[in-house]
Amino acid sequence: MPTTIQVSEKLQKELAKRKMYDKETYEEVIWDMIEDTIELDDETKKELAQARKEIKDGKYHTLEEVKKELGI
Repeated sequence: MPTTIQVSEKLQKELAKRKMYDKETYEEVIWDMIEDTIELDDETKKELAQARKEIKDGKYHTLEEVKKELGI
């Protein structure tokens, strides 16, 4: 159920600065900030570790290589 909260003018201005687009709600801004502090789940940590290993092992393509391969 939606509710109303009071925030200071200073906080409201700070939230407004963090909007990614004009029609973004303050709730969306707050959720984005909360998401940034949430712990990564084990599967994501495992995938990141695998990606780091692949990069370390040279198993990646540069943007220039991809562009050349695609003829861009």
